[in-house]
Amino acid sequence: MAQNILMMGPLPAAQMQQLEENYSVLKLWQEPDPEASLNQVREKVTGIVGVFDRNVSGKLIRALPNLEIIANYAVGYDNIDIQAAREQGVVVTNTPGVSADDIADLTLGMVLGVLRRMVEGDIYVRTGQWAKRGAMPLGRSVRGRTMGIVGMGRVGKAIARRAEAFGMEVVYFGPRKKPEVPYSYYHNLQKMAEDCDILTVACSYSPATHQLIDANILKLLGKNGVLINIARGRVVNEQDLVDALESGVIAGAGLDVFENEPDVPSALCRLDNVVLQPHQASATVESSTAEAQLVVDNLRSYFEKAEVLTPV
Repeated sequence: MAQNILMMGPLPAAQMQQLEENYSVLKLWQEPDPEASLNQVREKVTGIVGVFDRNVSGKLIRALPNLEIIANYAVGYDNIDIQAAREQGVVVTNTPGVSADDIADLTLGMVLGVLRRMVEGDIYVRTGQWAKRGAMPLGRSVRGRTMGIVGMGRVGKAIARRAEAFGMEVVYFGPRKKPEVPYSYYHNLQKMAEDCDILTVACSYSPATHQLIDANILKLLGKNGVLINIARGRVVNEQDLVDALESGVIAGAGLDVFENEPDVPSALCRLDNVVLQPHQASATVESSTAEAQLVVDNLRSYFEKAEVLTPV
């Protein structure tokens, strides 16, 4: 008998086809009355496909008495009530590693965007300011700067390799020193913020990292410092960041994630020293396809072998 899979959002077409060929699939986001549709199948659902921007709440998990696995289509899993899943004996998987290089590419793109004023330059040309006013104010060189990375996992390591290629010194902060990592380790985030020029947030979100980057850290980063966040919006105190940018406490920021996505504070949108992206660090055809296939493979492995490839 086919397993019943509840989908919180879409996967790419090829992976959707694989799911529909092998399972009974309820596309909850397409249902005109999601609650009524869910009530009709709640006893049958054994798997959920989660997506990063739709919550899999404890209430939902507890409402599905036969749920066995949640396969999340994302590296992060803060959209899932992990505690509720554990209490119900539900396996949770994510998609780590496959998008690290694309995330790192966008990270360096935002570093360049902020320091070399690339977004400002594009607007300067498009609005005719170059012809009217002449050369733009100067940007700043990337070479010779120190990048401090918060979180030296797969993504952090990929960012570090690229930063080195651009002539930057790399240092990092995390819960523990990693023997295999050649960069200087800081056990104190405040000290690292004080010593680096670019502070890049690449850690996972958890209660321990909630608003880890606050007014104090930003003040230590200093008036020539740049904050880059490709982790989760809630790792940064967003109001503290707005205040720091508006008052010149730091020089600029590159942000791919926000506290209340997709709502972005209007104050950030008005600032010239900020590069904004719509949570798209891993949003390439290649990464999206690989992550979606890992979701499918986790489900197949679980239902066929009672084991998963990437457990949380």
